[in-house]
Amino acid sequence: MVQHRARSHRVRDIAEQSGLSEATIDRVLHGRAGASARAVRAVEQAVLDLDRQQTQLRLAARTLLLDVVVQAPTRFSTAVRSALEEELPALRPAAVRARFHLRENADVAAAVEVLDSLGRRGRVCHGVVLKAPDDPAVAAAVGRLTDRGIPVVTLVTDVRDSARVAYVGLDNAAAGATAAYLVSQVLGDRPGDVLLSLSRSFFFGERERAEAFTVALGRLAPDRRVHTITDSDGLDATMSALVSDVLRSEPEVRAAYSVGGGNRAISAAFVAAGRSPGVFIGHDLDEDNLDLLRSGVLTAVLHHDLHADMRAGVRQVMRAHRLVPGAPTSVAANVEVVTAYNIPPRIPAH
Repeated sequence: MVQHRARSHRVRDIAEQSGLSEATIDRVLHGRAGASARAVRAVEQAVLDLDRQQTQLRLAARTLLLDVVVQAPTRFSTAVRSALEEELPALRPAAVRARFHLRENADVAAAVEVLDSLGRRGRVCHGVVLKAPDDPAVAAAVGRLTDRGIPVVTLVTDVRDSARVAYVGLDNAAAGATAAYLVSQVLGDRPGDVLLSLSRSFFFGERERAEAFTVALGRLAPDRRVHTITDSDGLDATMSALVSDVLRSEPEVRAAYSVGGGNRAISAAFVAAGRSPGVFIGHDLDEDNLDLLRSGVLTAVLHHDLHADMRAGVRQVMRAHRLVPGAPTSVAANVEVVTAYNIPPRIPAH
C-alpha cells in the first residue's frame, strides 16, 4: 500500500520528511530485507504527511522544511497539526513542508534529544516551532540549533533565556487575569474556594497564567483561597486522582480554573464528590472542551486562534531567512472568552 502511494513523491522528499536515509527508503519501498518495522512506520507516516501537504509543494520553487516539536496531550497536538496543515496552501512566498514530533507527556530529556537531532546527519531543517518545558537544558538545545542557523519559534509557552527568535501564542498573563475576573463575577457573593490545575509547572506559559490568576483573584476576591495541583500532564488518567484528593480534603472548593486540561476528569471528580463547580473555566477549543462547553459543564473557554499562531510562527521563520521583510517578532494573541452561545463558526459541531 505504501509503495503505491509513494510513487507520487521523490525518494529524497520521503527521506527528508522521515529523517531516514535514501537507502533505507529504497529498502522499504521495494520490500527488501533490512528495513525495521519502525522504519516502515516512519515511511508510512512521511508519505501520509506528503500526501496532505503536496498541494502546497506545487505552488512555490523554494521549500522550507519546518519541524514542529510539541509536548502536549494528543487533543492539543492534533489541533496544532491540523491548524498548520490547513494554513500551508496560503503560505507565501516559500512552500512549507512540516514534520511533526509529538509527545503526550512533558519530558526535558526527550525534548533535548529531538532538538539536537534536527539538522544533523544531513537532515535538512529550516526552522522549528517548539512547545516544550522552560528548562535550561531545553534553552541550551535551542541555542545549539541557533548556532547551526536554524531559527526556533516557541508556541503558546516560552522558553526563557533561550536564543529563540520569537514567541507566538496566547498572552498568558492576560488570560490568567481574565479567568480570575470571570470567577469573581460569576460566583459573586457566593462562598467558595478555587481549584487551580496545571499540567506541568515547568511550562512557562502555564506558570504565567497561574500567577496572574492568583494575583488578580487576590485583588478581586481576597477571601477566596486557591488550591493548586500540577504534574498531571493534562491527562484525564492522572488528573482524576489529584482532583479527588483536593475535593476530599477541601470541602469549600466550589470553582475550577483549568490551566492545562484534563477537564473531563475534573468534572467527573466534582460529580463523584457530590458537588458541581459554580464556575468552571478552561483553555482551548479542543474536542473535549467543546463537548463540555455545549453541555454546560464548562462556564467559558479562554480561546485563541491556533491558525493565526501557525501563520505567525511560519512568518517569523521566513523573516529569519529573509524571505519576507522585517526581523522576527514575538506575536502575543488576545484572549477570547467563548461560551456556549458564541462558539466561533469555523469550529465544527459534533
